[in-house]
Amino acid sequence: MLSRVYSCAVVGLEGVIVEVEVDYTNGLPGVTIVGLPDAAVQESRERVQTAVKNAGLHFPRHRIVVNLAPAVVRKEGPAYDLPIALGVVILAGYLPHDAIEGAMVVGELSLDGVVRHTRGVLPMAAAARANGFRRMFVPETDAGEAALIPDLEVYPVKSLAHLYDHLTGRRLIEPYRPSSDDLPDPLFVPADFAEIKGQEHVKRALEVAAAGGHNCLLVGSPGAGKTLLARALPGILPEMSIEESLDVTRIYSVADQLPPGTPLIKQRPFRAPHHTISHAGLVGGGNIPKPGEISLAHRGVLFLDEFPEFGSRVLEVMRQPMEDKVVTISRAKGSLTFSANFQLIAAMNPCQCGYFGDSQKACTCAPAVVTKYQKRISGPILDRIDIHIEVPRVDYEKLSGDRLGESSETIRKRVQAARDIQRARFSTVDSKHPIFCNADMRVGEIRQFCRLQDEGQSLMRAAMSQLNLSARAYHRILKLARTIADLAGSEEIQSAHLAEALQYRPKLMMG
Repeated sequence: MLSRVYSCAVVGLEGVIVEVEVDYTNGLPGVTIVGLPDAAVQESRERVQTAVKNAGLHFPRHRIVVNLAPAVVRKEGPAYDLPIALGVVILAGYLPHDAIEGAMVVGELSLDGVVRHTRGVLPMAAAARANGFRRMFVPETDAGEAALIPDLEVYPVKSLAHLYDHLTGRRLIEPYRPSSDDLPDPLFVPADFAEIKGQEHVKRALEVAAAGGHNCLLVGSPGAGKTLLARALPGILPEMSIEESLDVTRIYSVADQLPPGTPLIKQRPFRAPHHTISHAGLVGGGNIPKPGEISLAHRGVLFLDEFPEFGSRVLEVMRQPMEDKVVTISRAKGSLTFSANFQLIAAMNPCQCGYFGDSQKACTCAPAVVTKYQKRISGPILDRIDIHIEVPRVDYEKLSGDRLGESSETIRKRVQAARDIQRARFSTVDSKHPIFCNADMRVGEIRQFCRLQDEGQSLMRAAMSQLNLSARAYHRILKLARTIADLAGSEEIQSAHLAEALQYRPKLMMG
């Protein structure tokens, strides 16, 4: 009689239940694995045989066939080692067939039977609960991650022998209980705004960007502080809700980038890829599509320093994700969709030498070179950036002074208050397509929540004609004005709020 153990595959960001069926068949002793396994799954034959022997059990000297169903789903990675080994142990008669009933099992085996870390445990645990499983056996190092899913008993397994002793009742494994004392190290330590001298108008722009989740472009000479300001931004971003944390953690789990001892990511991600990154590295891809940097920056910040140095194709592939907040990667074998609701912060020099428009150092670039450099960033990309701000050189008196500015914590409280207003405002929006901040608003919400008074209508009409604004720019200005009004605690968008939003639009650098 065949044995059946349930495991899980990860397709995109979702778990898919896999039945591991093990039975004898005619032929010489050995193990055959079917069900669309990749090379790592095929290699589990050797790992499982040696692990079973080192667990003190006898591996059957029969022809064994292992079927991973459904066969249409490609099985990747070594996560099926433990369920295959358990299926063999049940088939050999060491355990009753109902020993693992109502449970899901995942884990990679070493040759001595120790259970190793497995990527994607969080979406697997979510799939287990959604499909009615009551228990889940996972590697000890991944128990905290699986325990984030409620109403699911998680058992941390050290080794195959450890699990065998539990199922036979010799030595029971206690279900995992999260400890509040376990405080993971932060993924990123931001600079404090208080330590940044001068640049008050840039700090204000970043506060507005943080309050509404808006994209921002910093333009200035080398050494003016663009990178430092961008790296201070995470310190003023509001805390993530539990739904946002689970959303981000799921992506990092699938990408196998969860830091050790960090089952739940509570800090907003800050990703700063180098400008030599490929478009697949940025948006995701590969033969077996994996999340890219824009997905790893989901609910956080994607910082692109030296913006024009990125390849034009690399930047252009961001256009659709910046609008749709998701990226769909299509291959011959199918399509996968990854979340990509990130806040873009970009920094660039105004020209190739870096000193065009600088107050103290002369630019050595010819006008045509300046224009060519600035045109490396296409109009459609610039149009998707809400805030364009110049970062000037800081005077010596400000740099050498002892006076500190507002701390990040003080600014963060104002940002959090503005986000709380937005959360209350959007609580009535369709729950299937939630909105977390003003930058996420669609046209319907803009029409409902961004109405202008007569004075604002006149100002907007003049701006549209003088600045040649596109329809997208029009909507982005309204969303930005809504955020500025929220920071001021105003229910209505005043003309002053609209005027500030308009000044953040890009200006012609060539005079």
